[in-house]
Amino acid sequence: MAGNSFGQVFRVTTAGEAHGLGNLVIIDGCPAGLALSEDDLRGDLARRRPGQSAIVTQRDEPDEPEILSGVFEGRTTGTSIAILVRNKDQRSHDYEDIKDKYRPGHADYSFDARYGRRDYRGGGRSSARETTVRVAAGAVAKKLIAAECGGQILAYVTQVGDIVADIADPASITLAQVEKLPGGEPNIVRCPNPEKAAEMVSLIEKVRKEKNSVGGVAEVVVTGVPAGLGEPVFDKLKADIGKALFSLPAVLGVEYGVGFACASLKGTDNNDVFYRDAAGVSTRTNRHGGMLGGISTGMPIVVRAAVKPTSSVPIEQDTITATGEPTTISTKGRHDPCLLPRFVPMAEAMVALVLADHWLRWRTARLTEKQDVPTR
Repeated sequence: MAGNSFGQVFRVTTAGEAHGLGNLVIIDGCPAGLALSEDDLRGDLARRRPGQSAIVTQRDEPDEPEILSGVFEGRTTGTSIAILVRNKDQRSHDYEDIKDKYRPGHADYSFDARYGRRDYRGGGRSSARETTVRVAAGAVAKKLIAAECGGQILAYVTQVGDIVADIADPASITLAQVEKLPGGEPNIVRCPNPEKAAEMVSLIEKVRKEKNSVGGVAEVVVTGVPAGLGEPVFDKLKADIGKALFSLPAVLGVEYGVGFACASLKGTDNNDVFYRDAAGVSTRTNRHGGMLGGISTGMPIVVRAAVKPTSSVPIEQDTITATGEPTTISTKGRHDPCLLPRFVPMAEAMVALVLADHWLRWRTARLTEKQDVPTR
């Protein structure tokens, strides 16, 4: 099925469901010679792992990756890389009494409309559990980008509910700020503003006690990639990043640069003025979010994704059965009161997959060996 694959040169194909035996990704197009082991995957999988704090789902999965092929003596062979992450803590019985009901906000009805049948256990193929192996593949893409051009991809939470953290300089944010608070404690909400992070945690704990959920926004920042990545028409870098982020469960909006704020600006206010110094061509501002004409400019790529509140809540709601009978539903199981803390590595992974694909495509776009427009 074409919808299970993503990318052209650096291409991933996934398989698996929420309550199946596990999830599998096949990576095609990764060049031979990249140093790679399971240790390279564990860090991001741990950041995505359920049960990591009190404000995420308490499903307890080790999310231990197994590289089945494509790596020999610690380096990629250039052939297909297969990575398996097994499911260990399924509780399928939580879904028995709602298997014939349509959960509000979920894909139950749309799956029935498309396939005529569905795996009702935790959402089956539409569950975010499938993103475990996307994160594993994204870790490979991150390593390739870092090794080839020094590119770095980092995401963090900027909003939960009505609490907003204003990040003045996205490119200055570090992984340490995202993962740790100033005192060294884990930053469980992954907002780099410590004061706003504390407020966000309090809000998530409040809605969890109310048996409800809350949404928010994550920002992804890419630094160190060269100008020239992307295609000028259908495969614009911004278009592929948008598709990548929209392919993640619960994403309802994507913007880059100033985004929708451009609608209230005049042309001279929106334009970023070019200049050249010893480091090369740059712009004095970055309202374009690192992409012009669908092609990277060498400035930081800044993208945001709006993530809806978790649809699975134990509060009783009206719905219908698969046969159209009115009923009510209260979703059992272990669910995130807010998806944002675990969404961060998912967003990084999808942007990394796009960049790895476009990096390999960029290398074939011209005969010169080295790009003469430096990065910032």
